[in-house]
Amino acid sequence: MAAAEGIEGVVKAAGTPGKKGSSRLYFLVIVFMFWFSSYIYVPVLSPYVEHLGASYVMVGSVLGIYGLMQILFRLPIGMGSDVLNRRRPFIYLGLIASGASCLLFLAGAHPGWALAARAVSGIAASAWVVYSVMFAGYFPKEEAGRAMGMLQFTTVIAQLTSMMISGYIVDHFGWNTPFIIGGIVAVAAMLLVVRLPEQQLEKRTAIKLKDLAGVVKEPLLVKVSLLSVLAHCVLFITMFGYTPNQALYLGASKGSLGWLTLAFMLPHAIATLYGARLFGRWLGDRGTLMLGFAGSAVFTLLIPSMPTLAALCVTQIGNGFMQGLIFPLLLGKSVSGVAPFKRATAMGFYQAVYAIGMSGGPFVAGWMSAAYGLRGGFWLGAIAASLAAVLSWFWVREAGAAGGRSKKERQLQGR
Repeated sequence: MAAAEGIEGVVKAAGTPGKKGSSRLYFLVIVFMFWFSSYIYVPVLSPYVEHLGASYVMVGSVLGIYGLMQILFRLPIGMGSDVLNRRRPFIYLGLIASGASCLLFLAGAHPGWALAARAVSGIAASAWVVYSVMFAGYFPKEEAGRAMGMLQFTTVIAQLTSMMISGYIVDHFGWNTPFIIGGIVAVAAMLLVVRLPEQQLEKRTAIKLKDLAGVVKEPLLVKVSLLSVLAHCVLFITMFGYTPNQALYLGASKGSLGWLTLAFMLPHAIATLYGARLFGRWLGDRGTLMLGFAGSAVFTLLIPSMPTLAALCVTQIGNGFMQGLIFPLLLGKSVSGVAPFKRATAMGFYQAVYAIGMSGGPFVAGWMSAAYGLRGGFWLGAIAASLAAVLSWFWVREAGAAGGRSKKERQLQGR
């Protein structure tokens, strides 16, 4: 019920009267399709690579290269969009790469094809830099947090919808079916982008690369980005990494992985839309981040000790909610104090840095799983979340209930 109310709220906010409101809603539909195409195979990805005969180290490499490509491409894409003063070509880039990655998964049954396909999907995700700043451009600067909450909620719903059906599809129609569906959805989204108008950015003199360098020295942006590294390390070790393997180890069928996905993604969506805002009023930014990270550490540590799929789902309910408190808050703070014509660069830096967690987390967890079993990877995730909780105490010093923004951020936005 809460998720349904959340969808209604997003549609209502996005579809406010006027051309800008219509563009918001149209853009959210494209965002939904983009992430649907990219995530329809994620719950079965590590079991699929293992099915191809890969070791845990190779599985970790396939999972990790997704983040590695984003480390390499996100900042250049963000800077390129700012320099060219264009957004739409990079929207196309994301969809083309997403569709191409699905085709590469279909190209062969060797783990190397899966490695190449996941690398291309990392390039697709790198374009998310521009998706984020283009949607933020439909809102006033002071509503950056609200815009990111709507965008994050749409992302979560797309991931939930696609991941819920993934295991069922594989069980009934074979391993390749999710890749076929993902490619079709990506092509359909490309056709919709044809009617998406290029965002009219403010007129300005041509910006040079050296003018953007100062953006990445902003202390708040750097700290938020490093916290996001640890957050994504946990996410890509657990739900988007090895938790499905743990479920199969307990005897669950591939079709039942949908329940695991639902257990994580539904509370994650609710927390994304409502949690950060409500807890921010009670605890402030620092308290909300500490609660989210500490809670995630506990639930991640519990994963390998759960005896049944039902018990494992309970840990995912908790982990999904706790991680849902974290991501919108960090995402909104990453661009809150940055001028609009530099936001793609700031977002590119933020997303490139947190991609270190997406890449390094599952890769190192693969080595630990090879040495200690799957529990070793989950230990790593719990340690990362605990460290982030401690850093939040030291780094997020000024938290305000008013809009969840620090004093410095409000001053920057008032310029």
